[in-house]
This record gives sequence, C-alpha cells and structure tokens, in this order.
Amino acid sequence: MSATNTPPAGGNTNRVGLTRADYDGAKTTLCPGCGHNAITGGIIQAAYEAGLEPHRVAKLSGIGCSSKTPAYFLGHSHGFNAVHGRMPSVATGVSVANRQLLLIGVSGDGDTASIGLGQFCHLVRRNVPAVYIVENNGVYGLTKGQFSATADVGSTAKGGKANTLMPIDLCALAIELGCGFVARSFSGDQKQLRPLLKAAFAHRGTAVIDVISPCVTFADHEGSTKSYAAVKEHDSPLHDIEYVPYFEDIHVDYEPGTTREVRMPDGSHIVLKKLASDYDPTNAEHAFAMLREARKDLKLLTGLLYVDPATTGFDEELRLVDEPLATLPLERVRPSRAAFEEVMRAHAEGSIGAPSGGG
Repeated sequence: MSATNTPPAGGNTNRVGLTRADYDGAKTTLCPGCGHNAITGGIIQAAYEAGLEPHRVAKLSGIGCSSKTPAYFLGHSHGFNAVHGRMPSVATGVSVANRQLLLIGVSGDGDTASIGLGQFCHLVRRNVPAVYIVENNGVYGLTKGQFSATADVGSTAKGGKANTLMPIDLCALAIELGCGFVARSFSGDQKQLRPLLKAAFAHRGTAVIDVISPCVTFADHEGSTKSYAAVKEHDSPLHDIEYVPYFEDIHVDYEPGTTREVRMPDGSHIVLKKLASDYDPTNAEHAFAMLREARKDLKLLTGLLYVDPATTGFDEELRLVDEPLATLPLERVRPSRAAFEEVMRAHAEGSIGAPSGGG
C-alpha cells in the first residue's frame, strides 16, 4: 500500500493556519517517563494534523493522574475538570448545550472502570458525541499503586502481591453497549495511536480509545502486565493504520485482499493494512471473539477493534438545533401560550398518558 499525503498548508502551519505550538498546553507535572505524557504528545500532534480549531474543542476529565493531562494540551480550548467518575455527565451536558464543540474526554482506569463505571456505560449507550480516551495503567497512581479494576489476573503490584480479581475489559464492554468506534493502543506506539485519534475526531458519536499507559512509579516492574516491557512483548497489532482526512487529496494504491477501507461520514477514510489475520472491524461478534482469544493467550490486542460509522449520535436523537442553547432567544426556548394550551388539551383528552413509575 502506498499513500501520498499533501503537506500542511503554509509549510509549518496546518490547514487552519496554526502551528503545532498552538496546540500545546501547560508544562506537565506528571512523573518523567509516564505513558500519559506520550498520549498528550499524540493528542497534540493528531489535533495539529487534523486541523482542529482549539476554540471549538472542549476538554473534560475526572480525577486521577490521567485527568490532569487535559491541562497539558490545547491550552486555548475550553476545559472542565469534573469530580471523580462524573466526567460523562458533564460531557453529556456540554454536548447538549453546544453540539458544535468537539468533546475530548480523558479518564483513567479507576475513574472509568471503578467509581465512574455506571456513568461510562450510560455515556456509551446514549452515543454521546465525544472522544473518550482511557489512560489505562491498571493501578491507582495517586494512592500508592493499588490494583484498579482493569488489572489483569496474576499481575503483581510493586510490593509483590498478585491480583486475583478478573479485570473489566473496557473495549469489550463498549462494544456490548453499542459503541460505534472502539480501539485499543499503547502509549509507546505513536504510529498507531495518532491515526486512531484522528479517526476518532471524525467519528459521529462516542469513540472509545483504551490506551495502555504504563505507570513508571507503580507498574513498570517485572510481574506487572502493564509495564513497558510486558506491553511490548505481548502487543498483538491487528493491522497497520492509515487515516486519510476528507480535506487531503490522497491516492491510495493497494492490492485487493490486503487492506480494508472504512469510510467516515465526513468523507475521511481509515485504511487498515492486514497483518496477522484478515480482521473485519465492522463485525462486533468477531471483535468479541478476538478479544476473548487474546485474553486467553495473554496477548494485548491493539488497533481499531470495532467501527460503525452509521451510528446516530445522541444530539441527533434529541433533534437538537445547531446553535448553542445559550445563544437562543427566549421566544425559541419558551413554549408559546398556544403550544402550552395544545399540550393541556391533548392531556385532557387522554392522548398524552401519565408517566409510569420506574423507581
């Protein structure tokens, strides 16, 4: 396969006239070598290459090492640091209030798979338009490295204790809940991570990317299944990934049967070059089977696991107007007297039923 990408407009600027430095944020306060910093770098580069406009981006997070990272990228965008596990509720509210914003949520394995698991599930099942990035290291880095809900059975803590509880596979859970874009990557594999991020930016609906991000303080030792050494040894990529944005004139040349192309609603497309297996990312059952097989074989399956570009976003289901709700005049948000009287008439005639109890 060969692809020829056009260079960013203006040499050192992208298609919207911004430099890569325009996508930077504050200086990181995380540990040197933390995988989260590599993810930050990937987001910055992907946003620059995709030509995102920072003022049209809202960054959201909860609590934890991972949830500090939105401060380190896109410093000129909107941001909200929510309480522990509650980022999905805030994301839903932001999406409803202004559907013109691209939502980038950054969470951790504790923030998502433990205290925030219920919120994560409902965000996904509603298909709220948001890029949900899980910075997954299997430990609680802010509270001295206890196992999180994503820690693998047999993985050892820094003190030698082995985890005996089954992990929650966030990718499998997201597919089960109907998520239209599910991927897994490794913070040390920027070649794979960046095109996944750009594809997620283009997706309409919830896009979940579970990124294994080793904790250099509490989970980078021998025995940890989420250390740099363990991830590199057990990483099993499904495909090589190319992302072709709608605004670039690209010619893709490949032999039939060696690649699979997925076209996104905005005209962009993802090109997946087959590696070990002929993997169909549009088949949810196949994705489940591959994830189960990988767990049994102690492999870390990475790549685009599942995609359905035809999903309907939560904002479309609600039939929201295009304008931000705060900009609407009062006459457009308050029902008229005639409309109110029509509702009351219909209720009196029994065409509008009383709500049923549900606890």
